[in-house]
Amino acid sequence: MQQFSMYINGANSAGQKSIDVINPATGAAFAQVQCGDSSDVDRAVAAARAAFPAWAATPWAERKAAVQKLAGLLEANMAELMQLVTLETGKPLGGLAQIGSGMELGGAIGWTQYTAELELPVEVAQDDEQALIEIHRKPLGVVGSITPWNWPLMIAIWHVIPALLTGNTVVIKPSPYTPTSTLRFVELAGSVLPAGVMNAVVGEGDVGAAMVNHADINKIVFTGSTPTGKKIMQGAADNLKRLTLELGGNDAGIILPGTDIERIADEIFAACFHNNGQTCAALKRLYVHSSQYEEMGQLLAERAKAVVVGDGLDESTQLGPIQNAAQLRIVEELADSAKADGGRFLAGGQRLPGEGYFFAPTIVADLTDGSRLVDEEPFGPIVPLIKYDDIEDVLRRANDNDRGLGGSVWGNDVAAAAALAMRLESGTAWVNTHGSIQPNAPFGGVKQSGVGVEFGAHGLAEYTSIQTLKIAR
Repeated sequence: MQQFSMYINGANSAGQKSIDVINPATGAAFAQVQCGDSSDVDRAVAAARAAFPAWAATPWAERKAAVQKLAGLLEANMAELMQLVTLETGKPLGGLAQIGSGMELGGAIGWTQYTAELELPVEVAQDDEQALIEIHRKPLGVVGSITPWNWPLMIAIWHVIPALLTGNTVVIKPSPYTPTSTLRFVELAGSVLPAGVMNAVVGEGDVGAAMVNHADINKIVFTGSTPTGKKIMQGAADNLKRLTLELGGNDAGIILPGTDIERIADEIFAACFHNNGQTCAALKRLYVHSSQYEEMGQLLAERAKAVVVGDGLDESTQLGPIQNAAQLRIVEELADSAKADGGRFLAGGQRLPGEGYFFAPTIVADLTDGSRLVDEEPFGPIVPLIKYDDIEDVLRRANDNDRGLGGSVWGNDVAAAAALAMRLESGTAWVNTHGSIQPNAPFGGVKQSGVGVEFGAHGLAEYTSIQTLKIAR
């Protein structure tokens, strides 16, 4: 069984106990990880605080070179890290629409390389005989990163790379369900970064709370559930920590009448089911005009029945298991609720046999708003199809949700689809695609789907404070 340690002040660190990391494809442990408590958080934060002045004073070009070396380490160790991601998450090496651990590593490398090239130059607000006014961006201090289990390594990269580039030091807490790929990356990064610049502590909610409440952490960046995000906001109030919160979504997709649905069926299915639906910005509510409702349902059901579900280490697998037993129970409860609400199951609806946490890809028709499966984020391989007749009514229904991460409109008339997409209450609106994100396009939610944005110059700036310099003349 593989063994992993925490990483504090440039060295591997033992914890108070060890925890098993379960392979969700088998239900059995494949690794043990040293797990810490609030005292380990204190040690990690102290190391990060001590390392901050020198790292913040390091010229931008040198920090950029260090980040570029981190991209090289990811690339050089890609096969090992892919294996760890698949073992801890269950996602396939390749996956449906090639969205799997290979894509996770490729994305991590690409985001690191792109972010390394970003800059936050000094802005000049005034330069005349009266005064020179410059706007400078300065690092915040210690950044606490709390990452989820669905895309553990790529989201860790989204958190830590902009923090490092802008001169902050980092304490990261990966999910105890999926800590191995992150711990291995942090250990590799130790060959590039000075001691204390990046630290990793593993633990349950008490470790996360210790970070949120820590007076010497200046910013928390968190990806995860809305209820946990609200607790983080409350805890961060004590020292007015900066926050970036990318929280849950319940993304709606609207297919306009007359759309060539056979042409888009594969992409719609992938948007719903990639990573087994365990993606914040997956398509989770599909509204289909009554004229094409039955046909669309059958097209998706055919794909759900044909997709290959299995162990992610098998190269033929397209969808793996649900990542953990608790999430599997949530999906089962939502399926039972949909049956009680009169849902018509076109495909799936049940757990698959075996030791792992497998659930059949599921398409449910004849539900409407007010059903749990429509109103709540399932975060699993189950999608409701909702019938509509009127465009204004479906827009109202799509927006009538407390989440607002993403949304999409699909149609032959791109201009009409774009006009409707712009009326969605969502941080990102897609046309004829869904969930496609990239490092140069800001990404974040509105309503209860988050605070702040990630990616590109807008995301980079969130790791800094503004200092205005005025020189009177």
